[in-house]
Amino acid sequence: MKFFLTAALCAGFLAAFTPSEAEAGAIERACRQSDRTAASPGLCNCIQKVANRSLTRSERKTVSKWFSDPHQAQVVRQSSNRTDERLWLRYKAFGDHAARNCG
Repeated sequence: MKFFLTAALCAGFLAAFTPSEAEAGAIERACRQSDRTAASPGLCNCIQKVANRSLTRSERKTVSKWFSDPHQAQVVRQSSNRTDERLWLRYKAFGDHAARNCG
């Protein structure tokens, strides 16, 4: 029994420090899958960390879709809908933070 508990703890510890595609957040996955040449794993991870601090889970899910369909960002930016306006302002702040923190 002790062996199995130790093995399970070790496996959990290793999993916590071995990021995988499945563990990546929506923004990080979208970044990694994008055609952008600068989209390195380190940069995408950094952007995800900033997104986690700057955007709600729902907003991250929405914004992640903009990597493959940038037009949707423009739709939100030009919208007169109050919810879209708030999202756009939060997205702009997120982008500023990501630019400062992730280079």
